[in-house]
Amino acid sequence: MKKAYVHGYDHRENIRLQDQASTLEELLHSDTKYPEGSHVLEAGCGVGAQTITLAKNSPNALITSVDISEASLVEARKKAAAAGLTNVYFEQADIFNLPYVENSFDHIFVCFVLEHLSQPVKALNELKNYLREGGTITVIEGDHGSVYFYPKSEAAYKAIQCLVELQRQAGGNAMTGRELYPLLLSAGFKSVSVSPRMVYVDSSKPELVEGFTKKTFTAMIEGVREQAINSGIIEENVFDQGIRDLYRAAEVDGVFCYTFFKAIGIK
Repeated sequence: MKKAYVHGYDHRENIRLQDQASTLEELLHSDTKYPEGSHVLEAGCGVGAQTITLAKNSPNALITSVDISEASLVEARKKAAAAGLTNVYFEQADIFNLPYVENSFDHIFVCFVLEHLSQPVKALNELKNYLREGGTITVIEGDHGSVYFYPKSEAAYKAIQCLVELQRQAGGNAMTGRELYPLLLSAGFKSVSVSPRMVYVDSSKPELVEGFTKKTFTAMIEGVREQAINSGIIEENVFDQGIRDLYRAAEVDGVFCYTFFKAIGIK
């Protein structure tokens, strides 16, 4: 999983993930709450950007958060300690080879992970082994094909497509959001439901202009500049124009829109 993470593991990406998590907390997680005493597995916690909200929303649940990157876990532990959380345990582990007893978790939470995997159904099947009968899995993913903005810019769409292509080359899929329903069905989950979570941004919502359009989405695209240009999939001047145009959508008359998808299934 680490090799497939196209965004990299540097400090700038750490900050972007935290900006994303805090900006989207209500949209993505207001209805994510687990009962007292529940054992919850967060698969692919990264730097803990989503873990903080997960643990705060369910203070009496016991959360085990795993990631394959020890460097990311170091950051996650720092965030949890700073937030005063006592209901989270972090452990380095590969979701394709987890060190737990089967049927040992009541709920599983997976956020922004499947998009980086070449075998998402296999990952879901592996995770299902550790979920008790009747337990739930919650999966959240974005979909880069859902982006639209004003003013329109072909260069911006080309810059976005660079990330889609780089993720494809790394074995992932930046449009996984739209596939969550068939993915969970293929893995044998029952009563699957999916809800789209749209982020609409204009200048009447300055916190989203700053937190999402600029610091989350545009920063994510900007972060693959070197890879995109060096791989030859876009010309430098086109990419840079695309980034300028994405920032243009954050101006007073600009509009930006993106859709996340949240799926819940039962074992």
